[in-house]
Order: sequence, then C-alpha cells, then structure tokens
Amino acid sequence: MISPSKGTLLIANPFLKDANFTRTVIFMCEHREEGSLGLVINKIFPQKLNELILDFEKKDLITFDGGPVQKNSFQFLHQYPDLIPGGEKVLEGTYWGGNFESLTIHLKNNNIDLQKIKFFIGYSGWASGQLDQEITENTWLTVKATNDLIFKVSPNEIWKASLKELGGDYEMMINFPLDPQMN
Repeated sequence: MISPSKGTLLIANPFLKDANFTRTVIFMCEHREEGSLGLVINKIFPQKLNELILDFEKKDLITFDGGPVQKNSFQFLHQYPDLIPGGEKVLEGTYWGGNFESLTIHLKNNNIDLQKIKFFIGYSGWASGQLDQEITENTWLTVKATNDLIFKVSPNEIWKASLKELGGDYEMMINFPLDPQMN
C-alpha cells in the first residue's frame, strides 16, 4: 500500500460498516496538512444530472454520489484539459473541475466522449490528520489510481478491480461477505 496523496484511490475495508462508505472507492483530489478531499467513484446517485441542474440540456447523464459532505455542491472529473480550462491536474490524464460554461458548451456540441467525464454531487472530506488516523485503523486500503479504474471500469466493479490492483492477499477480500457473521 502507498501513503494517501493526490491521485490515490482509497478502497474501503470489506468490513467497514459506515453506510456512507461500504465497499466504496474514493479518488483523492487533495491531501494536505489542512485536510483531504476525494470523490466516491463507484456509487451512483439516484438522480441524473439533468434532474439536478435544471438548465442542463444533456439528458440522462449518470451522476455519482461523491460523498456525504456538501450535497449541494457539484464536482466533475474529466480528460479534457484543452476543452475545459481551469481544471486541476490530479493524475496524468485526469483533471478535477474547470470552467463550467466551457463544459456545457462542449457537452451540448457533442465534443466530449461521455466515457471520459464523471459528475458528482457532494464529496468526501477529512479534517487535518483524520484520514491518516483512519488508514492506521485499517478503514482504508490505498493504491495508485489509474485512468481505467476511474473512467472505464463499471461502477459496480471498481471496488473489486481496485483490490485486484493491490494483488496478493488483498485479492481474496473480493469474496468476503458484507457481514462476516452471515458466513
């Protein structure tokens, strides 16, 4: 495992009971002394993007539940730094945020492959030292993120695919039951 940093994936321990984070994978956008911020990349929000942003013309775009913090905020990850200026590079080939007006224009004009962008409501956040403490308590496993895990793997397979990236004994966790008492 690696230390958490920008561009890292946090993989929920198979026995994590917190309903917000059961079997989730979080893409870390920031990890600083003041705190950390990430987006859950494998939990679909019940509403589509056009239901949340009423003036949004694209229909039926999946939105992800980025986490329990600020459910009134909108975030996005993309692979279009030239079309959507102002995004922060988080990983080679992956950018966080950017100019919303450019985003809407390019979506309307079909200039964006929808397999290279993800939308989120809310985010996951940690105060100073909190995430490091949770990792010490084995709440999270860490692995370097890849663009394939973020954009290409089906949401319901990301948790398993992330554990496979760790390899070895971690791969066995894929088959662990949600509740070990049910075994």
